[in-house]
Amino acid sequence: MSSNTGENDQSLRKITDMTRLISLAVLGLHFYYYCYQIFADWGLNSVITDRILGKIASSGLFSFPDKTKLIALVFLVISMIGIKGKKDERASAKNGIIRILIGTVIYFTSSVFLQFDIAILLAAAIYIIFCLVGYMLILSGASVLSRIIRAKLAKDIFNKENETFPQFEQLLQNEYSINLSAKYKYKNKVRNSWINIINPFRATLVCGSPGSGKTHFVFRHVISQHVAKGFSMFVYDFKYSDLTKLAYRAWLENKANYPVEPAFYTINFDDLSRSHRCNPLDQAGMTDITDAVESARTILLALNREWIKRQGDFFVESSINFMTAIIWFLRRYNDGEYCTLPHVIELMQVDYDRLFTILRVQKEIEVFVNPFVSAYLNEALQQLEGQIGSAKIALARLASPQLYYVMSGNDFTLDINDPEAPKILCMGNNPQKIQTYGAVLSLYISRLIKLVNQPNKQKSSMIFDEFPTIYLNNMDTLIATARSNKVATTIGIQDLSQLKKDYGRDYAEVIMNIAGNVISGQVSGETAKQISDRFGRIMQDRTGLSINRMDTSVSKSHQLDLAIPQSTISSLSSGEFVGFVADNPDQKINLKGFHAEFTTGNTSSKSKTATPELPVVRTANDSIVQQNYLQIKKEIEQIVGSEMRRIMEDDGLEHLILRGNED
Repeated sequence: MSSNTGENDQSLRKITDMTRLISLAVLGLHFYYYCYQIFADWGLNSVITDRILGKIASSGLFSFPDKTKLIALVFLVISMIGIKGKKDERASAKNGIIRILIGTVIYFTSSVFLQFDIAILLAAAIYIIFCLVGYMLILSGASVLSRIIRAKLAKDIFNKENETFPQFEQLLQNEYSINLSAKYKYKNKVRNSWINIINPFRATLVCGSPGSGKTHFVFRHVISQHVAKGFSMFVYDFKYSDLTKLAYRAWLENKANYPVEPAFYTINFDDLSRSHRCNPLDQAGMTDITDAVESARTILLALNREWIKRQGDFFVESSINFMTAIIWFLRRYNDGEYCTLPHVIELMQVDYDRLFTILRVQKEIEVFVNPFVSAYLNEALQQLEGQIGSAKIALARLASPQLYYVMSGNDFTLDINDPEAPKILCMGNNPQKIQTYGAVLSLYISRLIKLVNQPNKQKSSMIFDEFPTIYLNNMDTLIATARSNKVATTIGIQDLSQLKKDYGRDYAEVIMNIAGNVISGQVSGETAKQISDRFGRIMQDRTGLSINRMDTSVSKSHQLDLAIPQSTISSLSSGEFVGFVADNPDQKINLKGFHAEFTTGNTSSKSKTATPELPVVRTANDSIVQQNYLQIKKEIEQIVGSEMRRIMEDDGLEHLILRGNED
């Protein structure tokens, strides 16, 4: 095959050379005929050539001057068809065409020099020179055109068009769904689509760097649509009060549509006049000692994030056990009247003699207390401080009159999806006080999740903005089990690395992989890689261009490549998201993946109305807050005093009194 190809190229080259020689021969005859005088004066004529020229002229070839010039040009054009010049990326079609046009004009208008009133020899010489210049310009222009690379690669240098794919465009709705309108590009055409989260109970993970549009394009529509569909709701509002105001407006617009009108509650520690009060350790929710263990673990690990990776460590578990004993003692004392976190913090500050004495009376916590009592009696004070001191130091950060005020009241309970008393509850954090507020809110949310995730309750929606700023050790369990209890979970994170930093790699991977619906704005690094891998590959067109000395070679192919590369996810604009959704057996979505620009940011006229201010709950001035703070301290002294008197007056309990500090 290669030898045949070589022979064909050689034959073509010979034909083009011969055609060009014919063109030159015709042009030479033209000069000889019309400029005969100059050839005669130069002695370049002969009888034989004159006879031959006469025979040719009798055929009509020289009937008018431009006829032979046109024939010569035709043969030249034929020879140019087979020209394959050395390819040059700098060769310009414009340059070649200009040369050809100028050369053609000079070539055909040069005849005017034969009519000038000048010497015949001079006119003929000028005419021949101009004809040859025009001829050479035409030839050089054709040579330039032959060097042009005609095979062009696609102009889409970032391969955007190849990465487009068909997406689901139909609107699917049900009584639980979240529907977000969007538009996407497919084959250079903009099409409208719908992101249908028809099963929010399989959890929705919303990722995106700051400013990617998570709140504006996703969270606010989850809130408004779920409230409109009769969900009870919990909202963790990291940047209070952005989401809280959205939830409040949705509640005002839709509360009359509920079978039982829901109540609206807020918890925040900065504006106490607009905050309700709630006791996360309410006795109604503390049914057995395991609730105390979970509460102690949540609050201490939230205050000491480094402990999350040290669970099982002696001193970590000792602190948890000690706080568990305190919580359960207060739960059992006077039927839990003083079982609040502020009372727990204050009780932990009591001296060891009295504290261990009153704790030992409770048989249920004796196993928790004995290790500390033994260390105290054996004067292992350094070990004891290591076991208890860490907990006391951490909890001391919560000893604030504002926190005490909110956590010692009882305006509502945390069972937000009670069909008889549904609630919309918003809890606000403060980015400047993440560690302190985040720990308290973690306790609230931990208790709330246990109450919500129960059968035969109203459908509920739980929304967590900036989830890594709080600590929940059972979020994976909530996602895995709450589907049957109609609990929809929406988790917002900026990046997977946040979860790994605070929760550890394993826990972060579970949260990332267990969510059935994923919506991601601009993210980078490992988060972008994981999302890209979950999309898989699609068939894409590929064009290859190879340039050699005389020709170009173009190859086209179809091959599988990443539908959405990591680099694309890392460069998404605000409001542009990628992701995939889960479906139901009765509502199939055959195209689950999407890469679209959300258009749900365009608010309707109803939504453009000013968001109403949150209502004032009560007057909470500094005097009231401080009085509550001192009252809690006083109540702890009364509890300790009354218990010590009871023990000393009971002969069966007197032996439990510790006097470890006596000489």
